[in-house]
Amino acid sequence: QVQLKESGGGLVQAGGSLRLSCAASGRTFSSYAMGWFRQAPGKEREFVTAISWSGDNTNYAYADSVKGRFTISRDNAVNTVYLQMNSLEPEDTAVYYCAAGYKINGLALRRRSAYGYWGQGTQVTVSS
Repeated sequence: QVQLKESGGGLVQAGGSLRLSCAASGRTFSSYAMGWFRQAPGKEREFVTAISWSGDNTNYAYADSVKGRFTISRDNAVNTVYLQMNSLEPEDTAVYYCAAGYKINGLALRRRSAYGYWGQGTQVTVSS
């Protein structure tokens, strides 16, 4: 069982930065790939970025819309995954969710259905 808790959301002006954190419970954090998804009002939840579990070579996946602006990282010592968001745009406004998937990699990193555990979400609002 894994419990996830996001933090770091808020209101920021366009062009600004935010760093989201997701703290995970459990002793096997390194065995889980970690992903960030987001959901804007009236839209489907969409993939943002993910980092593979720590047993394989570390792989990263990014949605085209955030590539070059967002960076995902993880610190297995403190069971936390981070999302550094730079050059934020109003279109980035959404609730951001952290997710954990056991030993997933490759194309599965981008699939919502591959993740078995989800946080409650944190709101990010980017004003123009």
